[in-house]
Amino acid sequence: MDPLFWQIPLLFAVGIVAGILNVLAGGGSLLTLPLLIFMGLPSAVANGTNRIAIFCQNIFAIRGFRQKGVMPLELALLCTPPALLGSWLGANMAINLDDLMFKRILALVMLGVLIFTAVDPMKRFRQQEVTFGPLRKLILVISFFGVGVYGGFVQAGVGFIVISALLVHGLDLVRINAIKVFVIFAYTFIALGVFIYHGQVNYLLGFALAAGNSIGGAIGPKLAVAKGHDWIRKVVTVTVAVFALKLLFFP
Repeated sequence: MDPLFWQIPLLFAVGIVAGILNVLAGGGSLLTLPLLIFMGLPSAVANGTNRIAIFCQNIFAIRGFRQKGVMPLELALLCTPPALLGSWLGANMAINLDDLMFKRILALVMLGVLIFTAVDPMKRFRQQEVTFGPLRKLILVISFFGVGVYGGFVQAGVGFIVISALLVHGLDLVRINAIKVFVIFAYTFIALGVFIYHGQVNYLLGFALAAGNSIGGAIGPKLAVAKGHDWIRKVVTVTVAVFALKLLFFP
């Protein structure tokens, strides 16, 4: 049996869940990236292929947040340029990384994200929204350069980093998610270009995944505004843990 017979529908289905997760908070690539690796793609190709889905998903997500009237465009535009530069650097680092080393790093990232979401260390920093003066803007620029480097390198779990970087400034989760999808859309364009240039993209699997992610990206803003995402993340936690342990001990 041709592996594509089951790979394409599976990627499409997982892509829907991943797209919703990515918009609501983050962590969708913690499902899709290991899945692409388990389907036999080299780590760099899996990393590049996953970017097609992320890029397409966020087109729909941005449209959804704009229709809901919750896109803080000025803040999103402030955060985007440093993320673009960081993404270019991170993607080039990922291209040159040893395959086994990437799998180990991905597994550790996945376990780290699980611990982070369980402990929720940012909870105590949540406060009333503050004014963005020059110092806070500088902090945001530096923070989102780091977001871009990490996102360009591995992508998986970057949503949680963006949320952490913005929660300390008192923004609500709906507007944080709107900024997040805008910034990730922009820097993914750069990162995807790096992977395409180096020939590290499987277009057939990428667009199958992108179709699912795009549907999830369209659904996500509605759920985000309704604040109904906790149940999804509980289910995904177990799946991510299994993927991470498999990558760490049986690469």
